[in-house]
Amino acid sequence: MISTDSLVADIRLLVETESPTESVAHCRAAAELTQEICTKWLGEPARIEEHEGRPILRWGQAQPRVLILGHLDTVWPVGTLQRLPWSCDGERMRGPGVFDMKAGVVTAIAALSLVPDRSSIGLMFTTDEETGSWASRAAIHQAIAEAQAVLVFEPSLDGKLKSARKGTSWYRLRFTGRAAHAGLDPERGVNALLMAAHCATEIAGFADRSQGSTVTPTMLSAGTTANTVPAQAELVVDVRAWSSTEQERIDQQVRACALVAAGEFGGLEILGGIDRPAMAEQASASLLPLVRAAAESLGLPVPGHCAVGGASDGNLTAAAGVPTLDGLGPLGDGAHADHEWVSVADLVPRTELVACVLGDLGC
Repeated sequence: MISTDSLVADIRLLVETESPTESVAHCRAAAELTQEICTKWLGEPARIEEHEGRPILRWGQAQPRVLILGHLDTVWPVGTLQRLPWSCDGERMRGPGVFDMKAGVVTAIAALSLVPDRSSIGLMFTTDEETGSWASRAAIHQAIAEAQAVLVFEPSLDGKLKSARKGTSWYRLRFTGRAAHAGLDPERGVNALLMAAHCATEIAGFADRSQGSTVTPTMLSAGTTANTVPAQAELVVDVRAWSSTEQERIDQQVRACALVAAGEFGGLEILGGIDRPAMAEQASASLLPLVRAAAESLGLPVPGHCAVGGASDGNLTAAAGVPTLDGLGPLGDGAHADHEWVSVADLVPRTELVACVLGDLGC
């Protein structure tokens, strides 16, 4: 049996161990704490591996038949706890990272503790998911070499599972012009700000609403002083699409547009590109019936499922052809937002539901 109080206590410990992606030291501290939580719940220690200079927490086989996947890093900078301290009023837990996705980490470990035979299951919690999982991608692909299913404990959406996700592309376009005095001889300059601005307005038109794709310029920086023609400018672009075909179309258009905007006298550096491929509906199709059967056997409401615009490491495992079900974290809201919270009442039911699914997977 699992008690709500024990789950809440461990979630609090993890939330109060701040772990922004950019601080490897803080992420390592979160991994060490999670290692202790694994030992307490599972009776066997987890291990911390180093991949590309970042810690990844692993438990179980190196290449399990079923992989439980999640991340320990958050978007919240160190010190956020002073502004948004942990709180729990008996109904909702609050604190930076509680919903995305420290409650999911603890419930995943607790669910695994309920499975009698855990020999074919592995846990993997990365520490760079929020910035694209570039250091952990190879480790994820190695871990799923023999996998028949991946369960991702990212936050649910209003309690619903995430059965499909858009693919993501990110671009950092760096334009180089030529500085000149804005009052004395502006004609001698090459304005990098105008290059980036022209590119931003053009790129925004590459979205296709009929396909559900979005192209959003999100950041623009340029210039050094108020009276100097900007020699440098940088434009960041966020792209979301439901198919690899759309991602590739937009990729070609973004690159071509940036070249035109840079023009004959400007320099251009394009960083980024297609990041995570889309997670199609069929990736979760074989796992959703198991959730329904588990819920019915436990007398729990059958959770719904939905397609979402955000991406996760589930996109990577689905693209590799492994059946993947995402959004298994408990009910809550406010990922990346000050009002982030998780339902206390949903902790035990969600934990028992996932444990039943693991059992139905033959573990």
